[in-house]
Order: sequence, then C-alpha cells, then structure tokens
Amino acid sequence: MVPSFRKKPESSQGTIALFSGPSGTGKTMAAEIMARELRFSMYRVNLSQVFSKYIGETEKNLARVLKTAEAKKAVLLFDEADALFGKRSEVKDSHDRYANIEVSYVLERLKAYPGLVILVSNQKVDLDPQLGCFLKYHLNFSSPSSSPHLKGR
Repeated sequence: MVPSFRKKPESSQGTIALFSGPSGTGKTMAAEIMARELRFSMYRVNLSQVFSKYIGETEKNLARVLKTAEAKKAVLLFDEADALFGKRSEVKDSHDRYANIEVSYVLERLKAYPGLVILVSNQKVDLDPQLGCFLKYHLNFSSPSSSPHLKGR
C-alpha cells in the first residue's frame, strides 16, 4: 500500500518521514520527485545556516525557516539528518545540556509542522531514539548494485 501524503493528518501535526541508506542510493532525489509529484515546492534546510553556537540563535533561525516553509506550503528536506538528530550525549557540562535541549526543541517544532518533513540520513543506528516517536514513515534505501535484478556489464 502506498502512503498518501496528500491527505491532511487527523491531528495538527504533519508527516515526518526518514529516508535512510548509503550514499548514492537516491534518497534526496526521491524526496525531490515526491515533492514535485505532490505539486509542492521543496525547501531544503541548510544546517549550517540554522544551527548556531550562540544560545537562542538556533531556535530563532529554525522558527524563521519553519515560518517561511509553512507560508510556501513546502516540503521540508533535512539532508544529513544524522548530524542534526544524532543520539543525545550524556550530560557532562552545560554545553552538553544545551545541545540536548536544542535537539528536543527541534524535534518538537518539526512535530508541529503541518506539512511533510523528510529527513535524509546515511546512518540510522546513531539517530536519537525520540525521533522514532515522531516518524510516520521510514524508508530504507539499499544500494542499486545489491539489487538482484541489476546485472553489471
């Protein structure tokens, strides 16, 4: 059964999907095709422009990104999501504590985003366990060379 991303979810939250698998398997391309087929624009989030070492700046930047994407009714794409949604570390100092709070904040904001959010990752095992609570779909991409239907020349 193919999931329908066109329907509005019953709750106020949108849909969060994780595309995981090795590099070069077409995860980002699949997200772009999906947005085009759904007739939505794609808003690709550049993590380096969102995350800041200064307290409170990440939250402001993310709020601005979400507001813009929501106004455009865009599919949000977080490439290299493992960098953003990595497993939270044990708190040893205030920097660890703040980093963990920041990840929690981002997860909660994405959960409330009314549209489609696609997280793309080359690694699944290192993702924050709380992320699993928010995911509606997880698509695991495998290497095209591992397909039994493809033969090399």
